[in-house]
Amino acid sequence: MGAAMGLSCGVFICFLLLGGTELCYSQTIWSGETNSPLPSRPPVVVECLEAQLVVAVSKDLFGTGKLVRPADLTLGPENCEPLVSADTEDVVRFEVGLHECGNGVQVTDSALVYTTFLLHSPRPAGNLSILRTNRAEIPIECHYPRHRNVSSQAILPTWVPFRTTMLSEEKLVFSLRLMEEDWGSEKRSPTFQLGDVAHLQAEVHTGSHVPLRLFVDHCVATLTPDRSASPHHTIVDFHGCLVDGLSDASSSFKEPRPRPETLQFTVDMFHFANDSRNMIYITCHLKVTLADGVPDQLNKACSFIKSSRRWSPVEGTADICRCCNKGSCGLPGHSRRLSHLERRGRKSASQTRNRRHVTEEAEITVGPLIFLGKAGDPGAEGSTSPYASVMLGLGLAMVLSLTLATLVLVLAQRRSAASRSVICPVSVPQ
Repeated sequence: MGAAMGLSCGVFICFLLLGGTELCYSQTIWSGETNSPLPSRPPVVVECLEAQLVVAVSKDLFGTGKLVRPADLTLGPENCEPLVSADTEDVVRFEVGLHECGNGVQVTDSALVYTTFLLHSPRPAGNLSILRTNRAEIPIECHYPRHRNVSSQAILPTWVPFRTTMLSEEKLVFSLRLMEEDWGSEKRSPTFQLGDVAHLQAEVHTGSHVPLRLFVDHCVATLTPDRSASPHHTIVDFHGCLVDGLSDASSSFKEPRPRPETLQFTVDMFHFANDSRNMIYITCHLKVTLADGVPDQLNKACSFIKSSRRWSPVEGTADICRCCNKGSCGLPGHSRRLSHLERRGRKSASQTRNRRHVTEEAEITVGPLIFLGKAGDPGAEGSTSPYASVMLGLGLAMVLSLTLATLVLVLAQRRSAASRSVICPVSVPQ
């Protein structure tokens, strides 16, 4: 069989060396020659650097002496092109970022695995309509240990840790749930009496991510799931100030947090005046920062303590809550999300040509929360009309009359039975 046919049946194996170099060579399966040696030089050599992937491809890719054209070689799903090389060079080189060209990434217990492939897709040259080489796809993998550096070289200050890069590449899962009073489980029923307390738990599921801290940036209550609907009532505002506690309510954040990625808070149930609907929806804007970041005016969770007439943060110094009184915690509508990550990853972001969408925040709606009215509250119960009172009286009178008539009939039957004579046969002795 020809060398090209043998290569198409080959298995490409990539081994990562801790020194930062990965060599890819083909283990070709020959049908007739069992003692054929491997080529002296691997056709594909891969270097897994700290932030880049370097691939060197021999123009004699198939080992037949027929050289492939650089224009027929691409890297990854996005078909990244090789570097420009002279015609006299026998190697075609690719130099791309780990997150470029559509490279895939997986997280295992011990490593980050970046996957891509080298594609040889020959095209007819000139006016010819024939091809003399095969299409080939060569898988490439780079394994990076999660608990140590990739190499023994010194890490430059501009190097972005791979755990941070992974955080930027994967979407986070946010949730907002209605909980039981003990916070141990999700509330089974969404119904409340007026005056009850709703226990809300906001959370982000981080999976294998670097530790994160969750904040509730803004919350609003409406009569429909549309947060911009009117009327509305603001519960949390100014990047984490629980302003609902300023009124006659006892709404507050729960201290301390159960976990950095979880934030719990309570809201006294209410309803909108002059509206007959007995339900509300609560929509919250959630965001995350790195867990080791210092809380500030844009990333905080502050409750108003009525006894001291002061704001108190769940974590951080008290001065981060002072802006809650003025309502000027940063620019309107501006929220600094993963600010520390952005500063550390600024250079990496500039080197990356195609980053996937980063989900660092979310708006989630819980509801409807249904209130049944407080027992014994005349306003909630409503007043009884005169017509209803008359009908209720007639109904009670009718029931009483039927009851008396039934008693009279029963007594009459008993008297009739007692007055009857009973004759018993008597035997006369002969």
